[in-house]
Amino acid sequence: MDKRLLDILCDPVTKTPVNPLSKNQLDALNRAVARGGLHNVSGAAVSTPLQAGLITTDGKVIYRIEDDIPVMLADEAIGTVQLDAFPA
Repeated sequence: MDKRLLDILCDPVTKTPVNPLSKNQLDALNRAVARGGLHNVSGAAVSTPLQAGLITTDGKVIYRIEDDIPVMLADEAIGTVQLDAFPA
């Protein structure tokens, strides 16, 4: 992802900056997707693994990236509190 774009992106609700998910974080998230029971903020089930994502610097919210485009919609966000032992 372009560094300039990453520098201006932030959580649309809290305005917290975001960083790309690490490989460990992405793997942990996709394991949770495979197990089922993972939901986004609007309550919809997350059933498709992410190929990439952004996480807020406080580690609380994840946004998916589709076709190199960050989906920065508050209702589409995934809260990390529902993930057991999510890597920092």
